Amino acid sequence: MGTIEQFQERVRAAAAGREPLCIRGGGSKDWYGGAPQGAILDTRGYAGIVDYEPTELVITARCGTPLAEIEALLAEHHQMLAFEPPHFGEGATVGGTVAAGLCGPRRASSGATRDFVLGARLLDGKGDVLAFGGKVMKNVAGYDVSRMLAGSLGTLGLLLEVSLKVLPRPFAEATLRFEMSEVDAIRRLNEWGGQPLPVSGSAWRGGQLALRLSGAEAAVDAAMRLLGGEAVPDAAAFWTEVREQRHAFFSGGEPLWRLSVPSATGALVLGGEQMIEWGGAQRWLRADGDSATAQAIRRTVEACGGHATLFRGGDKRVGVFQPLAPALARIHARMQDAFDPARIFNPGRLVPESA
Repeated sequence: MGTIEQFQERVRAAAAGREPLCIRGGGSKDWYGGAPQGAILDTRGYAGIVDYEPTELVITARCGTPLAEIEALLAEHHQMLAFEPPHFGEGATVGGTVAAGLCGPRRASSGATRDFVLGARLLDGKGDVLAFGGKVMKNVAGYDVSRMLAGSLGTLGLLLEVSLKVLPRPFAEATLRFEMSEVDAIRRLNEWGGQPLPVSGSAWRGGQLALRLSGAEAAVDAAMRLLGGEAVPDAAAFWTEVREQRHAFFSGGEPLWRLSVPSATGALVLGGEQMIEWGGAQRWLRADGDSATAQAIRRTVEACGGHATLFRGGDKRVGVFQPLAPALARIHARMQDAFDPARIFNPGRLVPESA
């Protein structure tokens, strides 16, 4: 019996008994979202790169393929996953990467995980294998289910295989450092964002703004002359630390909140230390994760037109993700009815079971 047939048998038995399954690759993001529940369905046995043609800028891989293996192969051809996904552990797989939908510092300039998902094969809650999208951009039309899988945390099914668009690595990169306040950093980032500058990453914390430039050597050199600041040598390690949350800001015992707001939103006074990324659109906050604090944070962020996620730590009973509006909650429920009618896949990871 092949691996997919084993998966199908396991899923059909779980659906018949309404027994939850915890889809799990390397387990590097077990802490993200609601607490994992159910018997583990390990995807690592279904691994391998199915197709990669560098000239087509597309790679297709099975769900259990290590993310590091994919990135190493792309690097050999001077290419990359442009959404710069965090690993958060050595065992990260491509299936878990897409299911989590998390992005690194390059997201503001290159796009989100879902923007690079061209096609997928999915095992649904009935044990059927479904195919969506394709391997080129022009094949993606209509209601794009393959992209909807990005960030679904495995709640719609077992992602068997995924095709991802890749991009060439930039020919040149440089990082500049500026001393400036939070208010000035937000203002300058939005000003620079409206100019033809090759900005590919930004991070402000404690009065210092780091700005990464990527692109053609001439474009990077011209931007450096225009912007000024202090050139930071060997900055690759800094951006890796930010992406993987090994930076000093992320240490400590306080819960970590991820705030998604319009980039021009002013400084948020929330009683905790903050780091600002993505040109002002993503803000990290270290603050208590109790009910009262959660409500205050979410009210403040929602008033700005954004949403707040209890990203790591804290009391998850307050809700990890911002509650969906009623209309969106109904759409979400209908999608689960279609793909996982018995609600066996990763229950409670994305939406509380009582919702």
